[in-house]
Amino acid sequence: MKSPLLACLLLPLILFGCQSASEPDSTTISLFNGTDLTGWHVDVPEMDTVATARNPFIVRDGHLVSLGTPEGHLITDAVYSDYRLEVVYRFPGEPGNCGVLLHASTPRSLYAMFPKSIEVQMMHQNAGDFWVIVEDIEVPDMVQRRGPQEEWGITEGKRRRLVNLTDGSEKPLREWNTMVIEAVGAEIKVWLNGDLVNHGYNATVQEGQIAVQAEGAEVEFANLTLTPIEAISE
Repeated sequence: MKSPLLACLLLPLILFGCQSASEPDSTTISLFNGTDLTGWHVDVPEMDTVATARNPFIVRDGHLVSLGTPEGHLITDAVYSDYRLEVVYRFPGEPGNCGVLLHASTPRSLYAMFPKSIEVQMMHQNAGDFWVIVEDIEVPDMVQRRGPQEEWGITEGKRRRLVNLTDGSEKPLREWNTMVIEAVGAEIKVWLNGDLVNHGYNATVQEGQIAVQAEGAEVEFANLTLTPIEAISE
């Protein structure tokens, strides 16, 4: 039988161990607080000149919602590098287009709409594609996945799409998808529902803001969390 003194010494250690196991990782940052758009700012060109234009980014039932129109971006105030980003999203109605922009910087650099960035596509049936936006990244099998080299580019009218690695990784329409993105140095990896769907390297940018799009279709986000890679590797 343990002595009363020993039991008293062990109890705090047991309680501490249980608490540590059940608490979420304190290094993980919730980019969306479930209540409002604190930590983000809206860049929607139509809102500059149309007094009645709506803000396409709202909070509904605890979810961040991109209504799809008018088109534009919701951009983090903070700049990030070397992280794992988890995005849980779905198209609650009609399928369409949306994306997560990594390493975003100068606003309205492409088509007077898109900030300089590297986009991870969320478009229905194309999730995981890269689109380069006045930045660039390489992938294996570049010609096969990007098209003729003489047509490559990072500005309007150029081949900016780098097709993903898989088909069939998306959940059925209106179900929740989990996209995990690791951006470390000049390398970006993307998983969708557990499948590796893209892997790029030699990116021309390694830090920046994170943005989500309003690009025609309504999208709900249930989770947007970021964990520094340094914390994961410790």
